[in-house]
Amino acid sequence: MSKTTAETRSAIVEREFPHPPEKLWRALTQPHLMEEWLMKNDFKPEVGHSFNLRGEWGGVLDCKVLAVEPHKTLSYTWNFAHADAAYNLESVVVFTLTPTAKGTHLRVEQSGFQPHQKQAYGGAHAGWKQFFENLDQLLVREG
Repeated sequence: MSKTTAETRSAIVEREFPHPPEKLWRALTQPHLMEEWLMKNDFKPEVGHSFNLRGEWGGVLDCKVLAVEPHKTLSYTWNFAHADAAYNLESVVVFTLTPTAKGTHLRVEQSGFQPHQKQAYGGAHAGWKQFFENLDQLLVREG
């Protein structure tokens, strides 16, 4: 059996937050809140909207909104052009919100990591854990 495309990997991070889906949705879709837990951005929750995420390290991610289902699902491309193939990334991020008895289960899946991008994959996995920690702190501050 031959494969025409290389297998890709997905970084998946999940966490339950003691807040309703509507509160998490605001943090996932309002640019000024996204900046506090994720990165500086010019995001709009509109399918087809192209935007950038600007990291503190100076990197810029080129993104495009793929899906918006309020309080349930948000998806966008997460592309980082880099001369080194190990970091040149074309990926998709999907946020899934599921109501629970105690709040909301948030799952993020970033897919598209090539086999030779082990460091980028590991960095994304660790990065999403840190982003979720930042998000938790923001939600607590927002009351």
